[in-house]
Amino acid sequence: MRRRPAAFLGLAVALFLAVATVTLFGSLFAADAAAPAPTGGPVDGPGLMVIAGAFGEIAVLVAFFVVVNAMGFALRQQYRELALLRTIAATPRQIRRLVRGQVVAVTVLVAVPGWVVGVFAARRFLAGLRRLGLTAPDVRVPVAPLPMLVALVAALAVGLAASAVAARRISRIAPAAALTASSTEHGRTGAPRLLAGTGVLVGGVLLLRLSATRPAEQADKAGQAALLGSLVLLVAVALTGPFLARFLAAVSGAPVRALAPGAGWLADAGLRGYARRLSSAVVPVALLVGLSGTMLIMTSTAEHAASPTATAVTSATDVWLRQAELALLACFAAVSTLNTLVAVTAERRCEFALLRLVGATRPQLMRMLTTEAVLTTAVGVLLGAAVAGAASAAFSTAVTGSRMPSVPVGACGFVVAGAALLTVPAVLATGLRAIHGPAAELVGGGRD
Repeated sequence: MRRRPAAFLGLAVALFLAVATVTLFGSLFAADAAAPAPTGGPVDGPGLMVIAGAFGEIAVLVAFFVVVNAMGFALRQQYRELALLRTIAATPRQIRRLVRGQVVAVTVLVAVPGWVVGVFAARRFLAGLRRLGLTAPDVRVPVAPLPMLVALVAALAVGLAASAVAARRISRIAPAAALTASSTEHGRTGAPRLLAGTGVLVGGVLLLRLSATRPAEQADKAGQAALLGSLVLLVAVALTGPFLARFLAAVSGAPVRALAPGAGWLADAGLRGYARRLSSAVVPVALLVGLSGTMLIMTSTAEHAASPTATAVTSATDVWLRQAELALLACFAAVSTLNTLVAVTAERRCEFALLRLVGATRPQLMRMLTTEAVLTTAVGVLLGAAVAGAASAAFSTAVTGSRMPSVPVGACGFVVAGAALLTVPAVLATGLRAIHGPAAELVGGGRD
C-alpha cells in the first residue's frame, strides 16, 4: 500500500462515500429518535423517518455497489504481485488474509473523514427540510456514536465480502497458473454467473411490475419500486456484462472498422479479445445514465401528472427532494465511472507497450483509445437508457395510466453529455500516461 497508493485510491473513495452515506442517514434516524415531543401543529410531509428511509434505501445500496466494483479493480491492479507471492510459497489463506488486511486498513483510514462529512451532510439536509417545513424547527442532529459505528461495520462487512469474492480465483488456482492468469482474461462467462444474472433480471422485472400496479395515490411507493427496480436491472447488466459485451463487440466490429480503418481495426480487435474489460467499462456508464435518467424522467412524469390544485409549496418540496436524491445518486455513479475507467485503462500498459514494439505509434494508440472510449460511452448510454426507459414506463403506468412517460429531452441530453465528458477524457488522460515510458521495460512488467 505504501509503494502503490494510487492503486487503492478508488477503493478509498468508494469506502469513504459508503461510510459518509450510512452516517448521513443514520444521523437522520438518530435525530428523529432524539427529537422532543412536538409542541406546535403537525408538520407537512411524511416525516423525517420516512424521508430518510426512502432516500437511504437506494443511496446505501448504490454506495455499496460502488464499493464492490472498486474492490474488484483494486485487486486486479495487484493481480501480478499476488500471483508472484503464490509462486514463492504464499498460501491461499495468506493471500486472502493480506487482501482482508488491506480492506480493513483503507476503511479505518477513511472512517473519520467519512463520519465528519456524513454528520455535516445530515445537518445540511435537515436544515433544508426545516426550511421546507418538513420537520420541526427544534430537531437537531446529535453527535451520536451509534450511526458512526454502524457505518464503519457496514462498510467493513461489504468490503470484506467483496474482497472474499475478488480474491477467490487467485487464491484457489495453482501458483504457476496464477502468474500466467495475471496477464490473461477468462475465455467464457461462467454458467453460474449467467444464471445469477437471469435471476436478478427476473427480480428487477417483478419490481417494475410492482411499481406499475400501484394506484395513483401511491406515487411515492411506485417511484421507490421503480428506482429500486432500475438498480436491480443494472446489477443484472453487470452480471451478464461479458456476454452482452461479446455480442455488442461482434455487432459493432464492421462499422467501427469502416469508419476508422486503422484505429478501428485495433479497437475492434481489443474489444473482441477482452469482452470482460469492455463490460467493466460499460457498466458504470450504464449506472450513471440509468439512475440519473430514471430520476429525471420520473420527476418530469410526476410533475405533468400532478393535480392543478397542488400548492406551490408542495411542488417546491417535491422538486427539492428529488433534486437532492438525484445529486446523491449521480455523485456515486460518477465516482464509480471514473474509478473503473481509470483502472481499466491503466492496467493496459503492457498491452500498449507490445503494440508499440510491433510498430504502433503513440498517435495510433490514442486514436484507438478514442474509438474505444466513444464506443464504450455509446454502449453504456444505450444500456442505461433501456433501463431508465423500462423503469420510467412502469412508474408512468402507475401515476398516469399510460406507458409513455414525460421525457425531459434537455435534461436527459445533459446526462448523456455528462457521461461522455466523464468517459472520453478519463480514458484518454489515463491512456496518454500509460503509453509513455520505455516499451521494453513495460513489457517486462515494469511499473511506476
